Amino acid sequence: MRRRSLLALPALLPAAALAQAEWPNRPIRLVVPFTPAGTTDLTGRLAAELLGKRLGQPVVVENRPGAGGNVGAEFVARAEPDGYTMLLTTIGTGAINFAVYGDRMPYRPQDLAAVGLLMRVPNVLMVPPGSTARSIAELVALSKRQPGGLNYGTAGIGSSPHVCGELFKLMTGAEMTHVTYRGSAPMLTELMAARVDAGMDNIPSALAFIKDGKLRALATTGARRSAVLPDVPTLDEAGVKGFEATAWFGVLAPAATPKPVIARLGRELDAVARDPGFRARMAELGGELPALTPDGGTAPEPFEQFLAAERMKWAEVVRRSGAKVE
Repeated sequence: MRRRSLLALPALLPAAALAQAEWPNRPIRLVVPFTPAGTTDLTGRLAAELLGKRLGQPVVVENRPGAGGNVGAEFVARAEPDGYTMLLTTIGTGAINFAVYGDRMPYRPQDLAAVGLLMRVPNVLMVPPGSTARSIAELVALSKRQPGGLNYGTAGIGSSPHVCGELFKLMTGAEMTHVTYRGSAPMLTELMAARVDAGMDNIPSALAFIKDGKLRALATTGARRSAVLPDVPTLDEAGVKGFEATAWFGVLAPAATPKPVIARLGRELDAVARDPGFRARMAELGGELPALTPDGGTAPEPFEQFLAAERMKWAEVVRRSGAKVE
């Protein structure tokens, strides 16, 4: 009788509980809310490969760009919370956009659950190689001297480069107009062709063009010089005292995703962030470690706390700079 009851137990369990016990039993989708070839895409594809190996199921990257990442993020926020759809979030989709878009945001912070942080990375301010500006001081002076000022491009409204650019204007008085693109790749192409006067981007997606001499880096946005651009000063070193900002990349899931699934994803993502190959590749691109836990890793709860702090920080920057979507 007891054996018969135990055999019948699976039929009595809720379908959701059974699904969790079997998770994952099919491919998982990782939505990257920007175009291919940018820093977000590069990070997402490497993380997806390693995460898939750990979970025993393919993690397939799906690019859904638009509206500063909001198109892809909203898609994940509205997706079935079954552990098979995740978001490769950026500082924009996870923090800045809530301030930049305001009431026009198509999702709320509580619509997405924190899984973990993968890496942080400074931005870099660049000009085409033919630009007469060879320093930050010269760029600011040129912007004030040239009728109508200068144009500067970024990968999208609400992105870390966008808000960094607006903060740069606020702190230097530079006369610069923002030009937004649907991702890093088109912006960098336009910048190399000198169809915009300057550009701000994450170091990884711009690094190869800087090293090949196709773009000239004037300054980076971190607290210290980037290991991959050691000859390029920080903005603080270049005279913009107190300037410090880094982009970051992590993973979010639909809010109602079962907690056991989030916990498992968090553990596996932490292992990915610690993976020597992943860390080496991110270091080559200028990325820095997540360092949210005492031992230098990541986890859902500290990442949620990190997200809340970032939203508060960037809301104040947006308020001061006026970097709103009208």
